[in-house]
Amino acid sequence: MKKQALLLLLLNCFTAIVLCISCNSNQKNNRDYLVFKYNEHKNIGSLDPAFSKDIADIWATNQLFNGLVQMDDDMQVLPCIAKHWTISEDALTYNFILRNDVKFHKHNHFGKDSTRTVVAKDFEYSLNRLLNKQVASPGSWVLNKVDHFKAINDTLFQITLKQPFPAFLGLLTMKYCSVVPKEIVELYGSDFRSNPIGTGPFKFKRWEENIKLVFRKNENYFEKDLNGNQLPYLEAVAITFLPDKQSEFLQFAQGNIDFVSGLDASYKDEILTADGKLRDIYKSDVNMIRGPYLNTEYLAFYMDAEVSEIQSEYIRKSVNFGFDRNKMMIYLRNGIGIPANGGFIPKGLPGYDESIGFRYQPEKAKALVSKFKTETGIESPEINITTTSNYLSFCEYIQREIQKTGLQVNVDVIPAATLKDAKANGKLNMFRASWVADYPDAENYLSLYYSKNFAPNGPNYTHFKSDTFDALYEQAFTETNTENRKLLYTKMDSLVMQKAPVVVMFYDEVVRFTRKEVENLGINPTNLLDLKQVKKTKKD
Repeated sequence: MKKQALLLLLLNCFTAIVLCISCNSNQKNNRDYLVFKYNEHKNIGSLDPAFSKDIADIWATNQLFNGLVQMDDDMQVLPCIAKHWTISEDALTYNFILRNDVKFHKHNHFGKDSTRTVVAKDFEYSLNRLLNKQVASPGSWVLNKVDHFKAINDTLFQITLKQPFPAFLGLLTMKYCSVVPKEIVELYGSDFRSNPIGTGPFKFKRWEENIKLVFRKNENYFEKDLNGNQLPYLEAVAITFLPDKQSEFLQFAQGNIDFVSGLDASYKDEILTADGKLRDIYKSDVNMIRGPYLNTEYLAFYMDAEVSEIQSEYIRKSVNFGFDRNKMMIYLRNGIGIPANGGFIPKGLPGYDESIGFRYQPEKAKALVSKFKTETGIESPEINITTTSNYLSFCEYIQREIQKTGLQVNVDVIPAATLKDAKANGKLNMFRASWVADYPDAENYLSLYYSKNFAPNGPNYTHFKSDTFDALYEQAFTETNTENRKLLYTKMDSLVMQKAPVVVMFYDEVVRFTRKEVENLGINPTNLLDLKQVKKTKKD
């Protein structure tokens, strides 16, 4: 309790500091309403976009940096620093024409309180930095399909691929591909993580790690709204670091922060009814927005496990048929989340098909377990699910339901880091997992079943193998027709579901709670936080 009290005291002190930052002493009006405040319960590791791996880092760097292209809330790739581009007929060469009015944030290294214009050489440096083994960026894989890239002149940047890859523009929207200034990176070295200079709508102001982080408006930002008004509208962004989600929600309920993302067990029943509606007590102060999230939550079987139950398609399918996903969403998530009646590709992506998955059929589940017993002579079949504490309730729900079929289910709880290592090295027969899209294309999900991606050298944690699947997966890379590629994706997903190496539980949803004063905070399937068009109205 002492620690929580200290954290709340620090938060109050920080709020006072933010008030000072956001107010001009020569102005009479309080400008706190122009500061967007949110809490990050998971600490930010780096403000260097080359290390933007976790959502906390991505949210922060998205305010500070831009790339060639960007994704809108409908997952359409739009111009950013590149005002337009062309793609060669063989789909290998991309020519990006850059804007000539994009400037890096002010820094004395450019000249006293000065800046400079972004040129194509900056992108050449930034992408080469991703490939630099001494930098050791976790985003180097983004360029795996790139043969070479170069600055043709100040405003023309060219990228050539090794083979066609239709999702390439989506990859370039990732924060790893942001432009950074060579002279500033070299000035700070590894300390660039805490001295970021980018081109984004906000610029770095102050960071006391694990306590507070402040960004200020970039007066030189190049993007405008549809009416020609300068972006961003906000004066500042203030981030606190309360690690406890219940404390975070308390600060939100009291109006001390503007925004909470996600639904945590500690407060879900406080703010939502059982059917996912805002409770009356919050309706006058809070808005809720929700939409599909490119995140598939599932249980996985390790197909190489020398265990009869894991090897049996009967048992794997019986688990899939044996529990009611709709009830699970109502009881455990207050209706937030989409029951996974389709395949592994989540709802919201081309290739999703709700007809290829499993629905609750308890009698069929029992019959499959009986077939297994008859054919193997194993009278008491048994499986073990390994999970983390955050998902124990889901696994216990499935355990209770599946045991009605005659299959014994045990649940083991281990730390997240231990589970991550064990599943990568084939040490678990069955485990809970999730897959959040790195980029908005179904290929990202299907890569988990390509035989050349066996873990630990790739994301195929189940060690699923199918020659037919592999051939279709490779064919999809050369298919440039969107509809044809979509059909290939669905066919691959259907092949996976037929063999049932996974039990898809649900497709997650993004849910955001904001104070009524907040306007224009959108929602998108990648759960990216974009604040450049957010407004705050002044409280009465």
